[in-house]
Amino acid sequence: MAQTIKEATLPIAGMTCASCAVRIEKGLNKVEGVQEATVNFALEKTSIKYDPTVANIDAMKKKIRNLGYEVIEEKVELNIIGMTCAACSTRIEKGLNKLDGVLIASVNLALESATVEYDPAQTNVSQMIQKVEKLGYQANQKGEQKEDIADLKEKELETQKGKFIFSLILSFPLLWAMVSHFSFTSFIYLPDMFMNPWVQLALATPVQFVVGKQFYVGAYKALRNKSANMDVLVALGTSAAYFYSLYLSIISIGSNAHMVELYYETSAVLITLIILGKLFEVRAKGRSSEAIKKLMGLQAKTAVVERNGVEIEVALEDVLVGDIVYVKPGEKVPVDGVIIDGRSALDESMLTGESVPVDKTVGDSIIGATINKNGFLKVKATKVGRDTALSQIIKVVEEAQGSKAPIQRLADQISGIFVPIVVGIAFITFLVWFFIVAPGDFAEALEKLIAVLVIACPCALGLATPTSIMAGSGRAAEFGILFKGGEHLERTHRLTTILLDKTGTVTNGEPVLTDVLIEKDINEKEFLTLVGTAEKQSEHPLAQAIVAGIKEKNIELVEVEEFEAIPGYGIQAKVGGQVVLAGTRKLMNKYGVMIEGAQATMEQLEANGKTAMLIAINNKYAGLVAVADTIKITSKAAVRRLKEMGLEVVMITGDNKLTAEAIAKEAGITQVVAEVLPEGKAEEVKKLQKQGKIVAMVGDGINDAPALATADIGMAIGTGTDVAMEAADITLMRGDLNSIADAIYMSKKTIRNIKQNLFWAFAYNTLGIPIAALGFLAPWLAGAAMAFSSVSVVLNALRLQRVKL
Repeated sequence: MAQTIKEATLPIAGMTCASCAVRIEKGLNKVEGVQEATVNFALEKTSIKYDPTVANIDAMKKKIRNLGYEVIEEKVELNIIGMTCAACSTRIEKGLNKLDGVLIASVNLALESATVEYDPAQTNVSQMIQKVEKLGYQANQKGEQKEDIADLKEKELETQKGKFIFSLILSFPLLWAMVSHFSFTSFIYLPDMFMNPWVQLALATPVQFVVGKQFYVGAYKALRNKSANMDVLVALGTSAAYFYSLYLSIISIGSNAHMVELYYETSAVLITLIILGKLFEVRAKGRSSEAIKKLMGLQAKTAVVERNGVEIEVALEDVLVGDIVYVKPGEKVPVDGVIIDGRSALDESMLTGESVPVDKTVGDSIIGATINKNGFLKVKATKVGRDTALSQIIKVVEEAQGSKAPIQRLADQISGIFVPIVVGIAFITFLVWFFIVAPGDFAEALEKLIAVLVIACPCALGLATPTSIMAGSGRAAEFGILFKGGEHLERTHRLTTILLDKTGTVTNGEPVLTDVLIEKDINEKEFLTLVGTAEKQSEHPLAQAIVAGIKEKNIELVEVEEFEAIPGYGIQAKVGGQVVLAGTRKLMNKYGVMIEGAQATMEQLEANGKTAMLIAINNKYAGLVAVADTIKITSKAAVRRLKEMGLEVVMITGDNKLTAEAIAKEAGITQVVAEVLPEGKAEEVKKLQKQGKIVAMVGDGINDAPALATADIGMAIGTGTDVAMEAADITLMRGDLNSIADAIYMSKKTIRNIKQNLFWAFAYNTLGIPIAALGFLAPWLAGAAMAFSSVSVVLNALRLQRVKL
């Protein structure tokens, strides 16, 4: 029996640095049944793959809490109607627990209610209610609204802001006393009481134990779990300064107190600076997920639906599959659906990047968050909630931002062992100063110990990669390039070969009328009217392409008197008393139509990759029409751009060699692999890989899925099939080959940004520790530098949000 693997995402509160993330990751990976757990410090969440028959969410949450952190839960309570026994409650409970995104569901028969903890990125209340109703019961949401994660983060930001202001007010007199203490600043006025050790103690104590409580709590939890993090460094350093100053204050009783060298300002100013750094960091991290906010902002908030013949307005999450939705001119389309009444032009630029509105009518599919420009539409909802195209895009971007690039593993491993090493270095520094450099000078040695502890915070190291991944993938998403994970964003810049599918990728994927060649004695308008009218009865794609092309020439079609489709040959129709034949050579031969003069022209058109159809009127050859799947207008320029980037471009197709070479030549592609079966495409990818090439496969169809999965990077054209997008690593929403070059460019920029961040993070710690150990950094300067390093890394990553493609 195949093993069932579920995925869960848990938001985590309380992480202060990268070593926290590593510790949680290690702890979760030790939980029985957990296949893989990854923790993202920047996004403050963990993604867990687990076997639900062995592991459960409660055990994971308990593990996280035992490690000293909190799990932020989103809960909903549902009223359940129709339960009669324990079997009913068990059935509903099992059903809800099987929903993707439901972490844990419990149903209470006596209270006729269900409590569900869930991941809002994967499911919503509407889907839970639908699940209960499918099981044969009724459900609705209880009135009480729970705080969402955004509100909690906002509260946390406000709390930290309050702590900073409180700490700043108390620390300022201490800083004033320290600054005016130097000989070159002796001219600065200083109130006498600020030099009193007991006044300094009164000012420093609330900062140390009220504002600094979070560092003590974090350090205790870390040490209790046999680990160490940034809180340990801060708690050790500030406590050493505070308690040594307290000791000096006590022994100074009865002496000239003002002459005592105290370090209260060191601990207080350090805590103030670290809190300030955290404030900047939280704000910057918030900006790095702007892409998600922008995407979510595209969604409509409500929808007008028809229920029991009545028009009512409901919340977006309450729209159900099958609902009839009304969309007025100027409104956003709330859900994905099919038009059942009306005609309009829709602005699909949010999805395709095309600024020209697209005409839509009955039977056409429309996408949620597109804008209805000018007509009233009735739409039957086909996809709601997390199944809509926009929700899927948001999910892909979130997963990419939450995933780890391989380059991050190195930083994680280093930050995991970094704190214990730093503590060791700090104590060695203390001993060297106390016994060798400044023998017996405890205060001097202590100051150097504190500086080393504070300067060495591994925050910058932990933030270096995830913030760049978030900013890079978010910016790419704004241009319709969806990376499914950090590892794909990292790997894309190394590509050497681009393998392009022909139909729907290089070409438009739909045949269009390209040539109309008429015999001299026939009127063009009459010819086109007869052909268009005859072909409009056919359901064949080539016939529809001919009709569409003729209509574009403003030719008015008339009624067909008789019509017959002849499979494998073509059609025969009677229009305005005249018999029209349209089809192959075999059709003309069957009805004895002489076509010798058209043979050479027909062969030339076919050599250019076109499909030609012969036309006879009243059994006399009248001309021919040709259709072809034309290349996209951007394909030629995109191929040239890829070649300029030093990439090898190869086209692959199942079409015949003649047609393939004609299309490739038009697009500027010199290497062609034609007449390949779907399973053969994956083999072609493997052949290129065996030659040492790093291959990207770009396709749009179901037949491309095996090759997309086999390639080093699979790129699916967003205008293609869901299967192709599922198999790919990157989705190019715009269907434009220029997006390939854009994706590679964005990957290069992001990797460069990550390397810059890692270099400065490593350099900062590598240089900072010896400088502090040698006595060139005062502890408060070390604290300022530490805060600046974290903020600078995040701000550097945010530069990616200004990249122009």
